[in-house]
Amino acid sequence: MISAATSSSSESEDERSAESTRSDSSTLSSDTSVSDSAISSRGKEATLSPLSSTLSGLFSENVIAKILHTATWALQDNTPPVYYPEYVPQTPDAAGRYELREKDFWTCGFFPGCIYSIIERLVKHSQATDGIEQTQELLAKLLDLGAAWSDPLHEFAFRTDTHDMSFMIQPSMRVRWEVLGDHKALDSIVTAARSLFTRYNANVGAVRAWDVLTQNGVTITDMNENFLIIIDSMCNLDLLFYAAAHTGQKELADAAMTHAKTLINTLLRPEGKTKEGRSMYSTFHVANFDPRDGTIKQKMTGQGYNASSTWARGQSWAILGYSQTYMWTKDPEFLDAACGVAEYFWHRLLASPACVEQADADDSRAKGRYVPLWDFDAPVDEFAPLRDSSAGVIAANGLLILSQALAGSGDAESSARYLNMATTIMEDTLRFSLAPEKARLTWSDGNGPTGTDVYPDAHFEAILKNATANHNAKDFKRYWDHGLVYGDYYFLEFGNRLIKMGLA
Repeated sequence: MISAATSSSSESEDERSAESTRSDSSTLSSDTSVSDSAISSRGKEATLSPLSSTLSGLFSENVIAKILHTATWALQDNTPPVYYPEYVPQTPDAAGRYELREKDFWTCGFFPGCIYSIIERLVKHSQATDGIEQTQELLAKLLDLGAAWSDPLHEFAFRTDTHDMSFMIQPSMRVRWEVLGDHKALDSIVTAARSLFTRYNANVGAVRAWDVLTQNGVTITDMNENFLIIIDSMCNLDLLFYAAAHTGQKELADAAMTHAKTLINTLLRPEGKTKEGRSMYSTFHVANFDPRDGTIKQKMTGQGYNASSTWARGQSWAILGYSQTYMWTKDPEFLDAACGVAEYFWHRLLASPACVEQADADDSRAKGRYVPLWDFDAPVDEFAPLRDSSAGVIAANGLLILSQALAGSGDAESSARYLNMATTIMEDTLRFSLAPEKARLTWSDGNGPTGTDVYPDAHFEAILKNATANHNAKDFKRYWDHGLVYGDYYFLEFGNRLIKMGLA
């Protein structure tokens, strides 16, 4: 059975339907209250016990073994790599192996980033590696594999045909610079930032995201008349701020700040307030400007349900991006944006239909409420709600940054609030979406450590399931309910953030 409105025949009807759905939920009902006193029993419990215990799956041997396994086999007949891991189908007839995507696709940086997230953990935080022995031998192998997967990305620092420079470069190169002292990695970060800056348009006050957008019924290809921005771009601003901080090139940071403010005025939608008076904002996915005078031509979606719906991962990118931007600038406008998109994300998790929850055979509590629907305004199949676990873990990372920022400013109450949200999302993700097909590390003479399946007939290479890369009905390529490389990357990063914050 399908609940909520079915897809309408025109965009204007879609917009009215989504607006009605959002307005119905803009005032929180008593059963979905996000009051400070009762934010979540899971979140409260998480802050009372060591998070490395309640979230132990973040630090298990399983996650290291899976990354090591994929890093090794995917180089076979692919050295140096021209194809990179993207997603793992989870249909019953699938083999549980990563599908590889061409090297120049925007996701290429995340798998090397997974390797370097583990390297950072082994080098700086070995206490959080779940008692793994022979860590030096493991580290040596991961360093070799990390170089093999990330070295080919240096050339991408010169690309000016994409805005996804942070996603491609920073996950590996930032660790190579900060942890390993690799000056070539820092050079690539700065070069990538300069390349991204070439896409900035002062008339619009933003960095161009996509050059074109072509879907069924949508054809935007003339860059002289069109200038596309997307909410995802908030997470590429960190590259500009980072390079500016290392070089003193203030124009990079200025462009990032202007871009972030333009998106507040363009892609954020006021959604009322919580019962405690906290502002809430939902997000459009895409806006198209006239590059000659900066006027807005159209707002739409590329990967969400419709033009006015709230695509869950877009909302997550906003949480992460505005939290990062506030950390760099301490501008209260960005703090308001970060808190507002976080509050709305949380509200929509709590307001999702009851069918998102499932009984848990191993726990008296239900599971699944905090693994978000792929789009908060899309129709829901009550027997198999379609989710996006990657949206949840991305949001959780942003919430951790927001919690840290507020703790630093002396707002302990709000800091605890967003920490509770983050840990609640991650605990539920571990219970609901952690792939049951586990891996372990094995050692053999001459070959060093390898990642092998705990059970030979249970193979799944991603750490998490239930991600949805793209479910837009108008798109030419739709794929959903799978493992996803950036879901795994932000899963690992969440663990590292907890360690750095002294919480695990």
